[in-house]
Amino acid sequence: MTTADGCSVELYTLLPPAGEAEIVHAAVPAGAAVLDLGCGTGRVAHGLMALGHPVTAVDDSPEMLAHVRAERVCSRIEDLRLDRRFDAVLLASHLINAPDSAPVLAAVARHLAPGGRAIVEWHPPAWFDTVEDGAGGVLGEVGIRLSGIARDADLLEATVRYTAHGRSWAQSFTARRLDQPQLEALLAGAGLVFDRFLTPTATWFSASSD
Repeated sequence: MTTADGCSVELYTLLPPAGEAEIVHAAVPAGAAVLDLGCGTGRVAHGLMALGHPVTAVDDSPEMLAHVRAERVCSRIEDLRLDRRFDAVLLASHLINAPDSAPVLAAVARHLAPGGRAIVEWHPPAWFDTVEDGAGGVLGEVGIRLSGIARDADLLEATVRYTAHGRSWAQSFTARRLDQPQLEALLAGAGLVFDRFLTPTATWFSASSD
């Protein structure tokens, strides 16, 4: 079973956490309420709950949400309009690198409480400059490999291939390269201000309301 954007629900049930919940937990107050945008099957949401955070999990796939144990909302991120704000809003999976991520960032901003933090995962510029076919690794029992990388100005197209238990899945994507000034300008367009990088690899950062 696949979602509208080509994600395999079965695959996502096999992918384990990779420390994402701990990154969020270290960046926000204890017990902070978290809005998890694009939660998938809940692998990050469940980790955050175990660390003491109430989580509202959002995805546009009912099949993905069926695996989530947190409070669930079925919605596209761009269309989400809840009547409350959150101490932290999580935007993982490099969604900010989508060719047009402005509507997604607007959703982040309108659900962020005053004094709250947006926690965002992105591909830094260096990744776009150096990544090659064959890049990847292993996450739990799932092998991951990139192929078909093609660059066109600030856009990169590729296919990510997953393998596990003798099966394979493929999903193509397009990502937009953002340097630091472009990132800060994009955030500013949503009323957000870059705060700081949260990991030594600079693949996660926090932002706040301006």
